[in-house]
Amino acid sequence: MKLSQFKFNLPENLIAQYPTPERDEARLMVIHKSTGEIEERKFKDIIDYFDDGDVMVFNNTRVFPARLHGNKEKTGARIAVFLLRELNAESKLWDVLVDPARKIRIGNKLYFSEDDSMVAEVIDNTTSRGRTLRFINDSDHEEFKRDLYALGATPLPEYITREPEESDVTNYQTLFATEEGAVVAPAAGLHFSRELLKRLEIRGVQSGYITVHIGLGAFRDIDVEDLTKHRMDSEEMNADEKLVNLVNHAKDNGKQVCAVGTSVLRGISSAVSMGGHMKEYRGWTNKFIFPPYDFTVTTSMITNFHLPYSTMLMMVAAFGGYDLIMKAYQKAVAEGYKFGCYGDAMLILP
Repeated sequence: MKLSQFKFNLPENLIAQYPTPERDEARLMVIHKSTGEIEERKFKDIIDYFDDGDVMVFNNTRVFPARLHGNKEKTGARIAVFLLRELNAESKLWDVLVDPARKIRIGNKLYFSEDDSMVAEVIDNTTSRGRTLRFINDSDHEEFKRDLYALGATPLPEYITREPEESDVTNYQTLFATEEGAVVAPAAGLHFSRELLKRLEIRGVQSGYITVHIGLGAFRDIDVEDLTKHRMDSEEMNADEKLVNLVNHAKDNGKQVCAVGTSVLRGISSAVSMGGHMKEYRGWTNKFIFPPYDFTVTTSMITNFHLPYSTMLMMVAAFGGYDLIMKAYQKAVAEGYKFGCYGDAMLILP
């Protein structure tokens, strides 16, 4: 498939800048692949489509406050720093993006606090992701991370044009986020309230957890028309024995395995064995999924509405079928559905 096939007209006012007041009150578009039927519901109605023994797989990654602002030594120039990932805890090394990048050289120091307790030195500017900073700080690792994160802000996507607010600290985090490491929230999981999770549990729907630390690669522009030539950034993931056993048992008993979000869909697909079951996997994945693709484990998925040309839209089209998904997107635009991480949701069923 070609990049240009994932273009559609999205008015800016349909990109959600805030979430719905209640997590499970977003609109839900239900897609039936077998019949092409499209229903319109509320997200909390999702329980109507699952039964005892079905499995929902959630991404339990936790977003950390990755947006910082520092001042360059001597000049005092204000520099925006985006923390990508910790490289070495003992040496306090971090991969970061800086803006404006042209002003930052190896050896430059950046000051992040008025009392100079949080200072970083640029030690490498050759990484594919931007820069490597070494924080000059004598605190133990736990205290250092606490102080660093206190200076940071919630890393909302660029298509949210407002500044992060205090409410985003909780809104841009799922209720089941336990494994720190993401700079992008697993948006489909944001719709699950405590009440809805409890109702699903009572109904007998089982919850499984995979960890996929979502990075900025999902938002990187694709600059090739031929999608086979695009390379995804690698993301750290973990599919453990407990999840694998849960998913394989459901599959063997003809139950649904529902991926909650494109990161989960990608993670499950990265941990598929030759026999079409899941296997344990801990490491990195750079799997890029676009149509056509054969999904052997996942039977249904929950996802938000994604922006044009995005890798997430391509994954959804691979799962739901290109023609049906693009038809659903046209309907979503026409009927004022909200797009992006704080937007409305879609459920794709067999």
